Amino acid sequence: MYILHKYKIMILHLDKNFKPVGGKEIQFESFTFSGGEPHIKINPDFDISKSITVTHRLNSFNDLGLLCLAVDALHRMDVKLETLIIPYFPSARQDRVMIKGEPLSVKVYADIINHLNFQKVIVFDAHSEVTPAVLNNCVVVSNHIFIQKAIQEIGSEVLLISPDGGALKKIYKVSEYLGGVEVVECSKSRNVKTGKLTGFKVYSEDLQAKDCLIVDDICDGGGTFIGLAEELKKKNAGKLYLAVSHGIFSKGFEDLKCFERIFTTDSFKNMESDCLTQIKLSNVV
Repeated sequence: MYILHKYKIMILHLDKNFKPVGGKEIQFESFTFSGGEPHIKINPDFDISKSITVTHRLNSFNDLGLLCLAVDALHRMDVKLETLIIPYFPSARQDRVMIKGEPLSVKVYADIINHLNFQKVIVFDAHSEVTPAVLNNCVVVSNHIFIQKAIQEIGSEVLLISPDGGALKKIYKVSEYLGGVEVVECSKSRNVKTGKLTGFKVYSEDLQAKDCLIVDDICDGGGTFIGLAEELKKKNAGKLYLAVSHGIFSKGFEDLKCFERIFTTDSFKNMESDCLTQIKLSNVV
């Protein structure tokens, strides 16, 4: 990942099923006490003179807790913490307070991580510019190579579909990286109190039966993409594809069968489905 491929590093993979970079691994065991508290025991048999990189997938506060405990244990060994790799940044979607009584969740996570004092924090395809603004020493890795690999898998020319205004800036950068692939802009409306999505629009009168690849950073339940797929078909779209950097898929894949193929990375979790191609982050960044 990023410049870390260029030299050997000591690395602590806190999720043993997620290894986005290579290096000499630090061994440990972790578990959760019966009271619900995470715990870790790091094997001290490693070269403490070398800088340490830590990787993890933060899908819960317990994951964040394990990270904090691991950092405390490493500090007590007098090691130098250099890089933290957390590709999916938790609560990145809660990057503004829409109604009174809500927290600014992304800043809560960022404040905790900032206190860990890493020299560099690597995030993959950040949801918005808020994450790098509140996260110290943040390096955002783009989705460009991921989308390039998805298009190579598709094997044909596609239109890049921007699902909403928030994705526009990033998708035009993807288009530029790919040599000027045509972009089709879309929009939607969301009720801030209920979260219900309505008013999907495709700003093209005729897509001329061209294949379409919707590009976004996160798929949770998939409502945005299901609603948009219906509108794309009304505008004479060809085959529909979906590429999301961070695949949560909280409602499974049954309602997403409108897509010929779905592409994601392993930034959030490992998963398998007949309709899914999961590309390892180690191969795209």
